[in-house]
Amino acid sequence: MDKMKAAVFTEPGNIELMEIEKPQVGDRQVLIKIKYCGICGTDMHIYNGVYSKDKLPLVAGHEFSGVIEEVGKEVKAFEIGQRVTGDINLTCGMCFYCRKNQPFMCQEMQQLGIHMDGAFAQYIVLPEDKVFQIPNKMSFEEAALLEPISCVVRSAKSYDIKIGESATIIGDGATALLHVQMAKISGASPIIVIGLDENRMKKAKELGADYVLKSSASNIEQVKELTDGRGADVVIESVGLKVTYEQAFNLVRPGGKIVAFGLSDDSCKIEVKPLDFILKELTMIGSVAGAKNDLADAISLVQHNRFSLDDYKNNIVPLADISSAFERLKTDRSILKILIKIDD
Repeated sequence: MDKMKAAVFTEPGNIELMEIEKPQVGDRQVLIKIKYCGICGTDMHIYNGVYSKDKLPLVAGHEFSGVIEEVGKEVKAFEIGQRVTGDINLTCGMCFYCRKNQPFMCQEMQQLGIHMDGAFAQYIVLPEDKVFQIPNKMSFEEAALLEPISCVVRSAKSYDIKIGESATIIGDGATALLHVQMAKISGASPIIVIGLDENRMKKAKELGADYVLKSSASNIEQVKELTDGRGADVVIESVGLKVTYEQAFNLVRPGGKIVAFGLSDDSCKIEVKPLDFILKELTMIGSVAGAKNDLADAISLVQHNRFSLDDYKNNIVPLADISSAFERLKTDRSILKILIKIDD
């Protein structure tokens, strides 16, 4: 069997560069030679032992771009040499949930780099229907950012903000700043960001936030003041902590929407009064990731320069240094994203 280089997460806090078997292409599959793969917050959780601990050893990584190197004998839509990315959600495609465009509910759903080996490797194999061609003018670095953008695209579709409605984003991380840009694209006004890091809050302002607030006990009054005393029409929680989820219920206006996006620890529980849901007619929406159509829409948005991505692609590290990249992300808040360069 042919071999390839891959970064294998052997146990929490440990990544080893190994030679493992190169995946073989099935009849309706495509072999992709990886160019770049971004480090996602989920990858950090895997590294820290929060997620996928039962799947180790595992090749993580799911924010990727690459070039088709081989196609199965029944593949008709793609050919060798095409520049591509892919939908990481592998489902049955036939069940009730798949047909309802709720792929994350599919009992057979597996995600590349989370439940099965992913793209911190020289090659991956994907089914033909999960592969998306990227425009020639789009860089491989930009294409490696399409997966997280597809996540905020799907989220925006779910909360369906109307032009002129207010959005408050809790968090100042890499994905929170994508939510800022998505809210601006959607016509939200005003856009309010609550964060902790001064530099990231400044960046949020540059990317479209109308107001940035340092996280504090006075945020509820501040948000109400900025929304004519009501509270935000939509509150997007992008942190994943008990305190910030409970804060969201105090920031949203009566009749408004709370978007649960930030991944929390499995033990996290929040205290909510059902009476508040009833009397205030609140809506809470869960949004976990992007899927097929969301990725296509993300490609269109990036292709037409709707997202500013320069700060997401200015930290590029070779595969050999992936362990140090994960350690840097644990402590250096000045870094929004690190892209791992796979193909030498």
